[in-house]
Order: sequence, then structure tokens, then C-alpha cells
Amino acid sequence: MEIGGINVEKNEQLGVDLFQDVRRCKDICYRYNNLLPSDDENKQKILEELIGKMGKNCTITQPFYCDMGYNIEIGDNFYTNHNCVILDGAKVSIGNNVFIAPNCCISTANHPLDYEQRNKGIEYAVPIIIEDSVWIGASVTILSGVTIGKNSVIGAGSIVTKNIPPNVIAVGNPCKVLRQITDKDRYQP
Repeated sequence: MEIGGINVEKNEQLGVDLFQDVRRCKDICYRYNNLLPSDDENKQKILEELIGKMGKNCTITQPFYCDMGYNIEIGDNFYTNHNCVILDGAKVSIGNNVFIAPNCCISTANHPLDYEQRNKGIEYAVPIIIEDSVWIGASVTILSGVTIGKNSVIGAGSIVTKNIPPNVIAVGNPCKVLRQITDKDRYQP
């Protein structure tokens, strides 16, 4: 059976019931997304139940969706705006001081290119790493197996299919390095 793009059959070798894990996660996301935005105390309690590891001063703006929750690790001073989706069939590691704009998708999920395998429901997941002090612009999609280097900025609308080095601005579909971030990029009010 598939739920949200994840093959959720019981895996006898691992002793895991993915169906129950996904179902539990979807129920927790539902509870979180239906709280009043001002109910900070209950939002924090639910996030502690949902997210595998979460640092200090983390804000996840509703609505938020994920598949497992326990595969997500978030550092300190994290912020994500509305409509963040994290498909965490594999580990998603997010560093300190990471900002994510609205309507972003981080997807560890993958399917075989061979249609016969894909039609059998075969699915796999590859971890994603977002290092410290990364800013991800609006409507960015980050695909499985990607690492985004520290201090980098991903431009709005980008689709990140390959690793991005530290200290760069990267944009486009597919996302490519535009240039290094320099002292000229410092905000001058």
C-alpha cells in the first residue's frame, strides 16, 4: 500500500511497520496544522513529538507536512514559512540558522527509472543535508541525495538536483552556482 508516495508495507527485515509510522505522522501534522497560530505552547509540544531532533528557537509556520518526522534533525535558530513539505523517508539534517521561505519541498523520496520496477511500487530514499546558515528562497524544491553547503543562498523557484558548495548564490532549474557571496553582498541600509 502507498500513502503520500511512500510504500508503507511492513518491512519484516527491519522490523518496522512503515504504514503505522506514516499514519502516526500524518495525524500529528493534522493536529499541528489545526492549532490556532497563537497557541505557541501546544505547537511546541506537538513539534517535540513529531520532529526527531530539534534545537532551540525553532519556528515552523503552519501548515507543515512530513512523512515520518523522526528522520528530521533541525539545529538552532531555524525558521520555515508556510507550506513546507519534508518527505523524510531518509534522514534530513538541517543545520543552525537556516531560513526557508514559503512553499518549499525537501524530498528524500525517489523511484526507479525503470517503469516495471516503479509499477511494482519500489521506492527508496536518499538523505539530504542542509548545512548552517543557509537561506532557501520561495518555492524551492530540494531533491534526494543533495547537500547544500554552509552560508549559501538558493534562489526562489530553484530545483536543487546536485550538491551546492558553501558560500554561493545558486539559482535555476536545475539549480547551478551563480557566483560566490562576497563582502559586496552585505546589506547597507
